[in-house]
Amino acid sequence: MTSQPTSKLSQLEHLMQQIIDSDVCAELAAQASQLVPGVGNPDADIVFIGEAPGKKEDEQGEPFVGASGKLLNELLDSIDLTRKNVYVTNIVKYRPPDNRDPSSKEKQQFVEYLSKELAIIEPNVIVTLGRHALNSFLPNLRISEVHGQVQTEQDSVLLPLYHPAAALYNGSLRQTLFDDFMRLRQFS
Repeated sequence: MTSQPTSKLSQLEHLMQQIIDSDVCAELAAQASQLVPGVGNPDADIVFIGEAPGKKEDEQGEPFVGASGKLLNELLDSIDLTRKNVYVTNIVKYRPPDNRDPSSKEKQQFVEYLSKELAIIEPNVIVTLGRHALNSFLPNLRISEVHGQVQTEQDSVLLPLYHPAAALYNGSLRQTLFDDFMRLRQFS
């Protein structure tokens, strides 16, 4: 019988290895460069969840390192946080081809692992970035109607926010995202 890892970091590493060993979402894995695990502080009070890695994330093996990641860093800085204070992950851990949205089937294959990831970290608040992340927790809500409004789901506190990419494509959402982000001050 193998012993379970004890530190949160080793538990998270073990969980990511389970995804690889179990060949989760084999179709995506086959075309991706690598698994993109969550990063940051495993003892974080705040966890950010996006939908799936993009091209830069697939190349570097870290979530939110492209243009969306730069904006996420600006948002964190606006409330005096850094990536060292938070944990950042995605629902789907492999890049979908051509940066397409992850399918329902792909998201479903990762939901168990995301739940385990959150159970290890035990954050005070889960920030869902965009509609895919929001709908993984609260499938009947629309991001345009609930962004910036704290939601409770079972024992979790959720703060749905627009995905940083939305603010990059639609400049009018940028200030909304910064304004909504201010709500995180109560959790940091």
